[in-house]
Amino acid sequence: MNNIYDCIVIGGGPAGIMAGISASKNKNRVLLLEKLPKIASKLKATGGGKCNLTNTLSTEEFMAKFGKNGRFMSYALEAFNAKDLRDFFCNIGVETISRDGFRVFPIEHNSSIILSALDNELNRVGVEVESKVEIKEIKKDEDIFTIISKDKIYKSKNIIIATGGLGYPILGATGDGYDFAKNFGHKITSTHPAMMPLFTKEKNFASCKADTIAKAILKVNLPKYKNLKLVGDLIFTAQGLRGPVILDFAREITPILEKYSEVPLLINFLKGKNEEQIYTHLKNEIAKNPTNTILENLETLLASSVATQICNICEINKDEKFKNIEGFKREKLIKTLAWTPFTIIGHEGFKNAMITRGGVELKQIDSKTMQSKLIEGLYFCGEVVNIDGPCGGYNLQWSFSSGYLAGNSIKKRF
Repeated sequence: MNNIYDCIVIGGGPAGIMAGISASKNKNRVLLLEKLPKIASKLKATGGGKCNLTNTLSTEEFMAKFGKNGRFMSYALEAFNAKDLRDFFCNIGVETISRDGFRVFPIEHNSSIILSALDNELNRVGVEVESKVEIKEIKKDEDIFTIISKDKIYKSKNIIIATGGLGYPILGATGDGYDFAKNFGHKITSTHPAMMPLFTKEKNFASCKADTIAKAILKVNLPKYKNLKLVGDLIFTAQGLRGPVILDFAREITPILEKYSEVPLLINFLKGKNEEQIYTHLKNEIAKNPTNTILENLETLLASSVATQICNICEINKDEKFKNIEGFKREKLIKTLAWTPFTIIGHEGFKNAMITRGGVELKQIDSKTMQSKLIEGLYFCGEVVNIDGPCGGYNLQWSFSSGYLAGNSIKKRF
């Protein structure tokens, strides 16, 4: 039995690493298998290399951000919450800080420090790590799992699938965890790319790439999705839109795009000012500076490049004075300033998607342990399951928490 592990973790991302560390504490013999040359490649790229580990929300507020699936996380977060995560990193030599009172980063804002500390901790607790392992098949005979790779056969009493989703295939994502799960009878919900820039039909705002719109309000202009609204910072690109609010909105948009070829959006660039407030603001500006052009009036509300494009949409000469603009054009200007129309026509798919929406069906996983309800000794954690959250440390905290719970649930069985 010496060649049989107590636990084999498949996937060397944050969930898999934490699962391995956690499982080892119960005196289990643990092996972590990674298909890439090094573990945690995607973690290294998180947050532009700065690594937003978690945030400061309470557990209830945190779960609410995940929508209807959020309650599934309660046991994992009870076992290992944001404070536990920060304490864990402090104990392995990584101090964290929340400079904005919300997002938590390593003090040095460098993911390499995180990777080095995790690598050292895996070594310290005795987790064996093998990289460049391409798994072909996993099967179970009686109480033992057999993992067949291209070059080797492994055996274990338990396995934890922590293979992530489909996002960023250049960093190793292939969706193989879904195949492993399906082969054991698990259902996989429909999967969609999430957290990536969106393409718009309108290209005229490409000239505004240098300008960030703070606290823009986005809503879907379809009756069925009228309650879908988000607020956050927005950036224009040559092909459409990006920025934190777009990354979050993409989670909701991609499933809708599968039903419709286009998704109409309305965007308020003015922190929620309505038509009446906009008109009053412009009237006061004109009274103070009666000789100013409409562009100069609008520059008190928007960056010049954005104001110029708003004028173009309304077919207004930016050098015209407000009083000389035709009435119907004035009306269109006020309406467009309140809600500027955009049309989402696509995205890059999983190529640059930070996360995957969808995954292993939660009803078939015990939330108290992360163990399969179908196969004893089979566990799941991290992005491979049907849970995804917005930007801001949510998904990394879930990965670490679910990995901790899965690993900690494995006791020596025989």
